[in-house]
Amino acid sequence: MGKVNIEIDGKKLVADVGSMIIEVADDADIYIPRFCYHKKLSVAANCRMCMVDVSNLPKAVPACATPVADGMVIQTQTPKAVDAQKSVMEFLLINHPLDCPVCDQGGECELQDLSVGYGEDVSRYVEGKRVVKDKDLGPLISTDMTRCIHCTRCVRFGQEIVGIREMGATGRGEHVEIGTYIESTMDSEVSANIIDLCPVGALTAKPSRYKARAWELRESPSIAAHDCLGSNVNVHHRRGEIIRVVPRENEAINEVWLSDRDRFSYQALTDGKRLLQPKIKKNGQWESCDWQTALNFAMTEMKRIIGASNGDNFGAIIGNNSTTEESYLAQKILRGLGCNNIDFRTRRRDFSADDKGNVRSGLNFPLQDLEHMDATLLVAGDLRHEQPLATLRVRKSTGFGKAMAINPFDGEYNFRLSHEIQPEPHLLANEFACVLSAVAAKKDDAISAEIKEWLSGVEHNKVHSEMADELIAGEQTCILLGVYAQEHPQAETINWLGEQVAKLTDSKWGYMTQGCNAAGNKLAGAVPNQSEVGGRATLGKNAKQMLNEGLKGYLIHNCEPDVESLWSEQALENFNNAECVIALTSYDDGRMLDYANVMLPIAGNFETSGTFINIEGIWQSFAAAVAAPGDVRPAWKILRVLGNLFELNGFDYESSIQIRDELREKYEVSGDKKVSRKMPEVLCSSEKFEAPRESLGLYRVDPMVRRAEALQKTPKASTHPISISRVKT
Repeated sequence: MGKVNIEIDGKKLVADVGSMIIEVADDADIYIPRFCYHKKLSVAANCRMCMVDVSNLPKAVPACATPVADGMVIQTQTPKAVDAQKSVMEFLLINHPLDCPVCDQGGECELQDLSVGYGEDVSRYVEGKRVVKDKDLGPLISTDMTRCIHCTRCVRFGQEIVGIREMGATGRGEHVEIGTYIESTMDSEVSANIIDLCPVGALTAKPSRYKARAWELRESPSIAAHDCLGSNVNVHHRRGEIIRVVPRENEAINEVWLSDRDRFSYQALTDGKRLLQPKIKKNGQWESCDWQTALNFAMTEMKRIIGASNGDNFGAIIGNNSTTEESYLAQKILRGLGCNNIDFRTRRRDFSADDKGNVRSGLNFPLQDLEHMDATLLVAGDLRHEQPLATLRVRKSTGFGKAMAINPFDGEYNFRLSHEIQPEPHLLANEFACVLSAVAAKKDDAISAEIKEWLSGVEHNKVHSEMADELIAGEQTCILLGVYAQEHPQAETINWLGEQVAKLTDSKWGYMTQGCNAAGNKLAGAVPNQSEVGGRATLGKNAKQMLNEGLKGYLIHNCEPDVESLWSEQALENFNNAECVIALTSYDDGRMLDYANVMLPIAGNFETSGTFINIEGIWQSFAAAVAAPGDVRPAWKILRVLGNLFELNGFDYESSIQIRDELREKYEVSGDKKVSRKMPEVLCSSEKFEAPRESLGLYRVDPMVRRAEALQKTPKASTHPISISRVKT
């Protein structure tokens, strides 16, 4: 790309040809006021607030829509520029209501800030102000449309970023209104980003409306805990109460966006039925007790059951959203007591390769590369309802590249598919093998005799061949396996196929995982086949065995297997039949009240410190934003004390940072082990296997999300987005 030399406010700069003045000014830290311009959206140039004075031009011009030219001299503070900006401000305030004292945006409103510098104390317009009827956009977004200045950021976000035109402009002149075309709510999984985009108070967060003013809030950085991307957030709180959660910019992970699930799940901590004291069940009745009594009870029962069965009849089920430190301590306690029954994979069926595979789960390439792919093959994944922000990156890539899918369900896509195959669930691996067969036909010299023999009975068709062509022809291509692929009875076969297709087409590949910390849980050793960082361990029982076969005792940490596992009903029955169930939970409701024997209150997300490792392998540590209420304690502290009560070595931690550093040191010594998967013996069994169940749904994935009131009022909370057809008889 060519370069040009320009000057802004006396500062000589070098800029790319085609850049707009406002982009160059932002890069040089030269401020130009704006309302409609946003770096992630297309140029609309409809607010005219960014007027600047360009030499040799008779009038001020908008900086957002004026490309730079060699030798251009620009002034942002001349009378010509300032007068134009003041005129724009006068027009914007003609109809704007004087709502600042009650507006949630008061104190952080762009219009309010700029009116101080560019507004007048008296308006020349005395006509009556227009009033616009508010729109009902659903339980997440509150509207005051009289304040709207028609910047169209919300409209462009839906059209360009999300690919769903939920908002638009109707009418002409002073009758222009922004809203939904037909009185409907906004149902997109990332809809609330328009709150951040709105430069005035027209769109605000409904759950936090009127709860606090901007200057009362303190801000703490943290990490979202509901999908495997690890979105960066800022938690806004006042006097120990979380008021709202907003995105924190991180171009490598979430850019400047945030899913609605990550934004509003905090309600479960503030409005959910919290467990505030330890409780023990006596004669079928729950009684509150002190921590010493509850921990002694848990220790005694664990010792009794583990000792009587040599560790075989006790097991731990770890939540997908537990921190890496908590998982590390949990497995350290169990293995210290001689028990290897620990797992977090409550939605996995195929454990055939538990003794192989990588230390870490997830992608083998940077997440942000998804938006640069010439071709992406999505296999058994529903990105919109599993990792909403990853969908935005894939959609961005389809502006110049291709997206393809092999999905055994009717997926909701917000990007165009060039090819789609929708097989029966039991034929998913077969269809993927057909793509490998098509690649093999085009790369015959690169295929081993062993793989050729394995593919001997596989016949590909024109669609498979065209998919293979796209993957081979593109400079940057990837195979992306969804959460659904990891729940499939042939998950390891699908993973092996993904690895082989990627190798032969020179593509990147990886798979999405359930929850926010599957990579961290696995690395910490919360699996029955390996200890921390891939160390060998005596093989224990996996989640399916523990929940299906039943044990005498369970430790359940930050999850509800009776709701979210693939074997929820069997889990419920076995929990009810168990001699002791120890539950580390944040909530005092649900079916856990029926089957647990002791409940230990743990701090929720934003109330504890810890580390999440996302699918890319990025370690993201965070501190508690607010203190936990009542007698609630961080889970890592509870597990540390349990380790001390068992008199196990290595439980003298004073902070979660010490736990993280201990694990990180072991990881750096061991390295990120990558083991090639073994070729499956056969493509598929002739026997019928259980077809995958319906998805948990967007807002039912973990205990915290299930208790977020605003999210549960949305249409997507009551529906399962994936409908699976059963194997035909």
